[in-house]
Amino acid sequence: MPYKAQEGKGYADVASHFRTMIKNGDLAPGDALPSVAEIRDQFGVAAKTVSRALGLLKSEGLVASRGALGTIVEKSPLVISGSDRLARMEKNGLRYAPGETSSGHRVMLRSVQDPDICQALDLEPGTDEVTIRIRVFRQDDRPTSVGVSVYPPHTLNAVPELGDDVRMVKQFDKLYSERTGRDVVKGQRTAYARQASRDELEALEIDAPPHVSVSVLVTAVTFHDDDQALAYWEDVYAPGARVPISQ
Repeated sequence: MPYKAQEGKGYADVASHFRTMIKNGDLAPGDALPSVAEIRDQFGVAAKTVSRALGLLKSEGLVASRGALGTIVEKSPLVISGSDRLARMEKNGLRYAPGETSSGHRVMLRSVQDPDICQALDLEPGTDEVTIRIRVFRQDDRPTSVGVSVYPPHTLNAVPELGDDVRMVKQFDKLYSERTGRDVVKGQRTAYARQASRDELEALEIDAPPHVSVSVLVTAVTFHDDDQALAYWEDVYAPGARVPISQ
């Protein structure tokens, strides 16, 4: 993919370009990056700048030197969020990164008591029933995160497929916009740590005694249109997961 860096760009910009390609699945584990000479020409930078960019990617565990093979993409240690998957699908249509799958798909209709979810969706605890979709993401068949998406009744009315216990063939935001004529806006993603529930430990295949608490990282984001909240997405990451944080 041709790319010319703007004047004044440096090694961090070169690294960011290839980091994004790896995160989006455009570069898969085992793929070779262009040679140093090719990257110099592609970005219009010096060899030292390329060397620093590759060194940064190596320090992040994204690439490695393989002698005559050049610089090779490693199995990515990054675990991306559901909202990042939306961006990846928008860009290149890839639902999963190389080696990534999902399991444990469930769809439930429940009243919600969680204060964070109720606040995000402007719901009174224990009143309206919401649609909850759960899935476990896996890398090389190892659980890496649990994705939970919660939809209030007005979103389900516009996109009834959300209530079906099948994998969605198209993302909810596109379907909602097509049917209502309203743009869907993603809010600020936040991150925090908390203790994992027993259900989350089971989904992540973590064998911990009942009296032992396990800390997990959680990221959350809410989607809106001009009038109301449409969805609350939460990702719960396995201990040790490396999660890229947007700038």
